[in-house]
Amino acid sequence: MLETQSPITGNCCQTLTSLYGVGIAQHLKKTALFRLPDLQTSLSCLSDFQSRLSYLNLPENLTTLCFRPQQFVNTSNICADIQTKQDWLMVLGQSTSLDTACRPDLSDLTACDACVLAGFRVQSRLLAVDGNDSHSKGCFYYTILYAAGVVNELGPESAGALSCIFGLPLFLQTSSGEWALVVGSVAAGCTVVVMTCLLGFWLSWDGEKREQTVSEGFPSLESGFEDDGLLNWRPKTYSLRFKFQDLETATDKFSEKNLIGKGQFGAVYKGKLPDGTVVAVKKVMDSEFQGDAEFCSEVEIISTLKHRNLVPLRGFCVSDGSNYREGESHKYLVYEYMLNGNLDDHLFPQRKDRYKTGTRPMTWPQRKSIILDVANALAYLHHGVKPPIYHRDIKPTNILLDSYMRARVGDFGLAKQGNEGESHLTTRIAGTHGYLAPEYALYGQLTEKSDVYSFGIVVLEIMCGRKALDLSSSTFLITDWAWALMKAGRLEQVLDPSLLGCEDSVVDRRYPRMIMERFLLVGILCAHLMVALRPTMLDALRMLEGDIEVPSIPDRPLYGNDMIASG
Repeated sequence: MLETQSPITGNCCQTLTSLYGVGIAQHLKKTALFRLPDLQTSLSCLSDFQSRLSYLNLPENLTTLCFRPQQFVNTSNICADIQTKQDWLMVLGQSTSLDTACRPDLSDLTACDACVLAGFRVQSRLLAVDGNDSHSKGCFYYTILYAAGVVNELGPESAGALSCIFGLPLFLQTSSGEWALVVGSVAAGCTVVVMTCLLGFWLSWDGEKREQTVSEGFPSLESGFEDDGLLNWRPKTYSLRFKFQDLETATDKFSEKNLIGKGQFGAVYKGKLPDGTVVAVKKVMDSEFQGDAEFCSEVEIISTLKHRNLVPLRGFCVSDGSNYREGESHKYLVYEYMLNGNLDDHLFPQRKDRYKTGTRPMTWPQRKSIILDVANALAYLHHGVKPPIYHRDIKPTNILLDSYMRARVGDFGLAKQGNEGESHLTTRIAGTHGYLAPEYALYGQLTEKSDVYSFGIVVLEIMCGRKALDLSSSTFLITDWAWALMKAGRLEQVLDPSLLGCEDSVVDRRYPRMIMERFLLVGILCAHLMVALRPTMLDALRMLEGDIEVPSIPDRPLYGNDMIASG
């Protein structure tokens, strides 16, 4: 979701959650439990944690703002029914790549990269066993906890584990020369170990920042966004505010026959407004936003985005809850309707029959145009908007196609506004399994290169006609599979068969081989495991258009290719 956060709910909560996670990993190491045994224990631990924070002159309500006690209580509904170390071993066996890759000191960058990749693979195995994509984040967290609390020989409080697994930067105190850290040690007695002070706490807790509101015109954090007047507040947008009754009429009371898409973060219905305009109405899940203010914040920001390759926002609606028995408000976004559905419907038509016109394979000119359209949209979000916007969920189902088959990037429900040149550490991992950059998926490091990685995966899917993850293959990651074949000079085996000519299995002469090869290489480079090697979206676009050369791509790490048995 688009987030413009105050210091308290932004970096501070992210940092505290990571620090507390170190304690959870220590707890796993000592008790073999991935979470705390009951709610009372969780409340006690958070109370102890808050008392130590208060001792450091930090706000008295930090843990209340940042945590829900229930989120740390053991349950089987997190990932593959795992609750204990023994459950983990029963699901994955006595040894995985994680047990080897994450064991040594992870302060070494090469070792860290190996651990990150191993974690990504193990998480994929867990999700395959679980079978529920909504548990993707839970499986990531359990992988992190197991790597730090069980596998790493130096333990979760070591510098390497903190920086590599938890993504915590360690600051050296200039006055004492000692590493500064607070670790929520929820193991023995749930005490909090203060190794020195709170990292210098890289947030400055002065009075003005504690009073800072979400943005101009919004209520303060302390108000909880509960003011009824907010429901009648219209943000400074160029979009219409629809009445709930209008949307209900447009969608025939949100009839099942008008349902055109449903995912983890909402359902989308086709609707027809009184003037005859066809629209797509997204009913936003309540869990996607922390309140009506945050929703209106997204509307205000999205409504200012104007680009030919973004899905235009027509309007929004916040119901007051009177239309629902439970009495809670519901939120809706109204977009222009895209006649040709989404890219996934056309790339993999055999999996769906919703769009009858999508059964014909896409042509090379169509694929090329769509790739360039998406690249232009992301370049605009990253470099044409101040501050930049990171989409966080680039995938084929979020790339819509208008009547001219022009690609439009949509679904900004996960987008995040950031400061230029900054990376973000976030514990609210958003996105879709298979498209998440490893460094973001495993320890929440978010930069523009996270979108670049997802874009690279989509490029490979478009060019290869293969899903990002193919669990039926020994090389289930599309990046490993494509890179191995490209290195071997087997371009024809990488390309979607529909792009190949009939004679001698060579690329049709109408579709220049060199251009296809360039697009594949850009996709591979964008989805490289090493963040520093990925181009910016502007450079990726220039490579695709042939304005600059695609640089030589360093080999993927050896541990990234150990699943490639046959090219």
